[in-house]
Amino acid sequence: MLENGGSENKDTHDTGPRRKGCDPLAQTVRGKLQNRRQKLNGQINKEMRMRAGAENLFKAASNRKIKEQVAMELSFVNSNLQLLKEELAEINSEVEAYQNDTFLRSVPLIPLGLKETKDIDVKLVFQDYILEHYSEDGANYEQEIQEFMDIRQAMRTPKRNAEGVDLLFEYYNQLYFIENRFFPADRHTGIYLTWYDALTGIPSVQRSIAFEKGSVLFNVCSLFTQIGARQDRSMPEGIQEAIANLQCAAGGFGYLAANFSHAPSMDMSTPVLLMLEALMMGQVQECIFERRVLGGIAEDIQTSFEIAQEAAVVSEAYSKVHQLMMHPKVKDYVPYSWISLVLVKSQHFKASSHYYAAMGYSDRHSTYDQATLERVFPTVYDEHRTLQVPRSQQERKRLSKAHIRQALILHEEALGVHRLSKMLRKIDTLQEVLRQSTDRSMNCYTELDEEDDFFEMMDVPDIKGKAKQVPEPTAIDFTRVTVNDIFHKLGPLAIFNSRNNWSAPRMVDIQRGVEGFGFTVRGDSPVIVASVDPGYVASASGVKEGDFIVGVNDRSVKWAKHGEVVKEILSSQRLRIELVTPLGNGVLHPQDKRRLNSSDSAGSSLTDMNGSITSGSSSKDRRQPSPKKSAKDVPDGSRSLGRGKSPGRAKSPGRMKGPESVNNLGSKSLPRGATVNANGSSGMGKKKERGHKGKGSSEKEGVKKARGVLNSKAGLW
Repeated sequence: MLENGGSENKDTHDTGPRRKGCDPLAQTVRGKLQNRRQKLNGQINKEMRMRAGAENLFKAASNRKIKEQVAMELSFVNSNLQLLKEELAEINSEVEAYQNDTFLRSVPLIPLGLKETKDIDVKLVFQDYILEHYSEDGANYEQEIQEFMDIRQAMRTPKRNAEGVDLLFEYYNQLYFIENRFFPADRHTGIYLTWYDALTGIPSVQRSIAFEKGSVLFNVCSLFTQIGARQDRSMPEGIQEAIANLQCAAGGFGYLAANFSHAPSMDMSTPVLLMLEALMMGQVQECIFERRVLGGIAEDIQTSFEIAQEAAVVSEAYSKVHQLMMHPKVKDYVPYSWISLVLVKSQHFKASSHYYAAMGYSDRHSTYDQATLERVFPTVYDEHRTLQVPRSQQERKRLSKAHIRQALILHEEALGVHRLSKMLRKIDTLQEVLRQSTDRSMNCYTELDEEDDFFEMMDVPDIKGKAKQVPEPTAIDFTRVTVNDIFHKLGPLAIFNSRNNWSAPRMVDIQRGVEGFGFTVRGDSPVIVASVDPGYVASASGVKEGDFIVGVNDRSVKWAKHGEVVKEILSSQRLRIELVTPLGNGVLHPQDKRRLNSSDSAGSSLTDMNGSITSGSSSKDRRQPSPKKSAKDVPDGSRSLGRGKSPGRAKSPGRMKGPESVNNLGSKSLPRGATVNANGSSGMGKKKERGHKGKGSSEKEGVKKARGVLNSKAGLW
């Protein structure tokens, strides 16, 4: 959740102790892998720069001998690059390091390593931008700048748990404020962001903060995969945690694929992200199947066929992942061990579906439930036109034996793919699971095989996949971590951001006299000068309508509420205010935006920077010239200060009692016709009846009405 992003935010900054990453020197298995990955990324970056320089020299050289030497050097550099990429591929294939110690009975899951980035020093850039754009001394923000750099450094080494995920989300949400504060759309700030590809280690350098946000979100998804892979899947609670984390990872990859275009690196390209999303959902389906068979299954027809169809769903999911990996842009990018492991899993779970189907046809009890078989048989196969419901024990035995034979064939194919992959042969647990499944099917086939069985072996179709629980990717919850704007001292983000421009701050000193100050204010955070009465001290001092009051008596009031500024001004005999003037038409107070939207929804009003509303209900009204400012033209929520006495002033019946009302802008307002006294009390003026007067008398009446409010006895601002 983002805070301090608008005018209604509180001036709070302390959010407790800052989250920290893990010790980069900690000698854990995963830490060692990440350190190796970081070193390889640096070496790959160095070799690529050497190759780029050699290629440029080869193109520029005209001497034949020099070209031959450069060509030889290029061949060495390419060989080194290939070796480094193969070593990085081995690190990406180290799936056992991320598994739980008790995963011996489970097929290992595929996690992703974190993207690496380089350190950046934004101190000078941010200080210069604060001075140039916000007209403040950048040295006053050294602590905030250092705090931001500390968060970025910490998020490079997050812990492999929920705290690490929160750290990444904290930095990701903080980038929202950083982007709006320091990254204007019309020019570049001079900050270059470098991130390395998660699988190939190739560096990508971008100037856009969107690349930083996308890379951090990719690391969030990668961390979810690592947390999911390390769960203890021998317990129902561990399986559920693995499912939840893998679903979050799939939702994050899907979000990136839908919202991150023109990716500079392959790991964030759309084909790769869609493949990763499908891979995570395939692993979710695998965990659901493991939870279903955990602790054994009931030996009945209904359960056996349900488990068979669940296994078929997992096989189909991995078959889809394998097809996505065969995409031309993905095939040469993804580690070969991943492709092999996905293919092995697809064949393994397809074999398991045939095994459990064979168990459904076997006679495990004295009586066979033929009625249940006839009921579920039509839903078991994709193509069952040539198969009839077996009605005798011999027919059921033949069908069961055919399924076991098909399971053995698929197990052998999975073992063959496993033997061909150098990296998969190192995964002992995978080999053990495949061997156990093959032995189980072989034992069942031996029990069914008889010497006098001369029936021709029949071919059986594949099992039709059907799951009781169809998982969906979990949408990324960006509000799981609440952050405060580190640079909140710059003012409300809706006003003081990189999109808006203002004049340089100017100090105005006003001495209260007999005539008062002579200006009105409205709104809050920051308070705006609503109007300035000509001929008064405020106008003579340079106060302009529409100015933002950012300081009162050497105190910053950018975050101050309307009542606080009013109280400070009313209590001052000599007023010193700091003003900035918006430049251009793009600076609009959030309260004015809400008022404008509410006026537009009514269908007929326009709101200017003064907050005054001009009705547009008829064309006749629009053609009329604007009258001089009268009492009812004073914007709601405005406070005014003028001369002590006016001929047109209406008598005040006395002090108003009760709290001040709150208008639709969220600022405090007075009843229509009320005035503000020097001591902060308010008075109600009498309403004057309208009459049909000539043009001259109308103007005079308007002036009297205006002075009756703006220049009442109590000494308006």
